[in-house]
Amino acid sequence: MSQFSELQLKPELIKNLETLGFESMTEIQEQSLPKILAGKDVLAKAKTGSGKTVAFALGLLNRLDVDRFRIQALVMCPTRELAEQVAEEIRRVGRMIDNMKVLTLCGGTPMGPQIGSLSHGAHIIVGTPGRIMDHLFKRRLNLREVNTLVLDEADRMLDMGFEDEMEAVIKASPSDRQTLLFSATYPDQIKQVSLKVQRNPIEVSVEATHNTTKIKQLFFEVEEAHRSKATAALLTEYQPDSAIVFCNTKVACQELLEDLTEMGFSVSALHGDLEQRDRNQVLVLFANKSISVLIATDVASRGLDVKEIGAVINYQITPDPEVHIHRIGRTGRADAEGLALTLCAPNEMARANAIEDYQQSKIEWKGIQSVRFHANRIVQPTVQTICIDGGKKAKLRPGDILGALTKDADVPAEDIGKINVTATHSYVAVKLRSVKRSLKQFNEGKMKGRKFRARRLP
Repeated sequence: MSQFSELQLKPELIKNLETLGFESMTEIQEQSLPKILAGKDVLAKAKTGSGKTVAFALGLLNRLDVDRFRIQALVMCPTRELAEQVAEEIRRVGRMIDNMKVLTLCGGTPMGPQIGSLSHGAHIIVGTPGRIMDHLFKRRLNLREVNTLVLDEADRMLDMGFEDEMEAVIKASPSDRQTLLFSATYPDQIKQVSLKVQRNPIEVSVEATHNTTKIKQLFFEVEEAHRSKATAALLTEYQPDSAIVFCNTKVACQELLEDLTEMGFSVSALHGDLEQRDRNQVLVLFANKSISVLIATDVASRGLDVKEIGAVINYQITPDPEVHIHRIGRTGRADAEGLALTLCAPNEMARANAIEDYQQSKIEWKGIQSVRFHANRIVQPTVQTICIDGGKKAKLRPGDILGALTKDADVPAEDIGKINVTATHSYVAVKLRSVKRSLKQFNEGKMKGRKFRARRLP
């Protein structure tokens, strides 16, 4: 069974999948969906990009009774970014189901609007464990009619210390529910969680979906004290238009950020100490290519959905070979060639050997001495992001912003990049030569019959 049409799905779901161009199932969908639709508990090992979201979305939507305006499905995710992506995917897969309401409950955002939305009810809740628990304890959230519970990227929720919150939320849902647990890795903790919360789960496993054969991997042995200089040298030697540099700790992120900024790189960092607003802004700037280098920890990068990344640099080697494959899989997407550069200190050789064993192929080593830092070869962004103080709540749409620039300000269409509209703000990437004209139009002109303030970032 490899076609969605062969599954026992609601007609409106089948029809919508056809309009979205979904025909054949991915491996994780083929393995898990028949069991999910049969009402079984499933323990699935699958990484981001495997199609797992569509798998559990179809399962909970197929059970949904929109006439019963009660919370029937709950999805817990480790980060706000992932929760928002999941909620959007559920809405997309279920868009032909009339009057379906999906609500996100995440930390780092004001509580007031969430309280208001909860008072109006919902069918499906997607959120982070801490914020869901907050609403539960204040009796604003009732999970007594939940029939499907999904723990998405459960390993990262445990890594981030959410075990107690997860347990509290799970206890508040009915014991006869269906529980779907998705995890990129299978540490002992995950097995223990499964034993506690699932009933005779069916295990399915899909290995990393990234085709690492399209990724050129090079390892460089460096002394610990020379990591920052080596990173700068790699960035100017290979000149990727965008790069993610992975560090194992927040401290290393911050130190590298300071070093690269001082050298003149366009760089930002993504780690757990960032305020949610700052975190969102960094993600938008990197996705828009308004910054060239993003430094991140593994936990912070979860839910990061940025295509066309020129290179991944491992500033430090992760102790988990699976995580290494996940890191480098962010480059070389679709038909593009990828580049993964890994720095290895003498005390990390055992980790390098573990990666070699895991991927069952020899590591290619290159001398870091052959790579030099060239200040005149630092890649600078060719676009800047403009932030508009208005979004979906002000009824702004991407088309309004595009029209204001191309029709009213006469900005060439090729100078306009990504447009991202959130609830309260909108972001548009504009080539440097058209930034001033665009800003003038936004600040002096009108959209939707009213004025909005705009500013350039960062």
